[in-house]
Amino acid sequence: MQILDGTAVRAEILAGLKPRIHQLSRPPGLAVVLVGHNPASEIYVRGKIKACGELGIYSEKITPAESISTGELLAIIDELNRRPEIDGILVQMPLPRQIDSRRVLEAVAPEKDADGFHPVNVGHLVAGRPGPRPCTPAGIIEMLKYYHVPLEGRHAVVIGRSDIVGKPVAIMLLQENATVTICHSKTSNLAEECRRADLLVAAIGKPGLVTGDFIAPGAVVIDVGQNRIADRALAERLGRREEFDRKGFALVGDVHPAEVARTASAYTPVPGGVGPLTIAMLMANTVRLAERHI
Repeated sequence: MQILDGTAVRAEILAGLKPRIHQLSRPPGLAVVLVGHNPASEIYVRGKIKACGELGIYSEKITPAESISTGELLAIIDELNRRPEIDGILVQMPLPRQIDSRRVLEAVAPEKDADGFHPVNVGHLVAGRPGPRPCTPAGIIEMLKYYHVPLEGRHAVVIGRSDIVGKPVAIMLLQENATVTICHSKTSNLAEECRRADLLVAAIGKPGLVTGDFIAPGAVVIDVGQNRIADRALAERLGRREEFDRKGFALVGDVHPAEVARTASAYTPVPGGVGPLTIAMLMANTVRLAERHI
């Protein structure tokens, strides 16, 4: 049984970006907009800024107050759209309740959309045209290629239909000539659908939902879940009691770790699987946007 290690894939992606950055006439520029003080968002943004520094990408963090209005935030985005040294703009989600998140995301110029979430870029993804791709799904495809997981003609099942992971990864798997089924919270006979998969992608945000009943012997399992659990009994059931006792919480995926290890031929651990690739693909999107602008 093979563990698909995201850190090795990340290292290769980042190493491939360095010579491309050196060839540019100026450093690529990424602006990150972080509204308020969400602790999880602050950790994510810190990781993104750190990766920029290590690669030689210019980064700028804009931190408006929690009380900012939609109009004020749109004015910040508009200014970033106009600045020639900024190639990519990322608005860290979630935004405070008073903000119209859709209007803000759609205000980012499509050619500066570092996250690949703008409707124009989603359209490019569906049409198979070039453009920035959502980072986590793009990272999953890079990982599958790195480990030579065959996709053509294989049956892939995606659990989850979010705009950030489920839908885009299904489209990307289709483009690799897999046959794709999308399941979600309203799917009847979920375990039965999943057992048909040669490749199972779990991105539904429910800790340990995918047990051995969901996994065909020899399937490859990609666990996208990043669930912070504060329930000791659940942590114990998922084999994370020691971590829970040490930290007061445990980080688990959507897949039961012990049961996937018994059944799958390969799987991504949580943490250390898909997670490291998200920031790597954000860096790749920023470099590609800079190459186009310059």
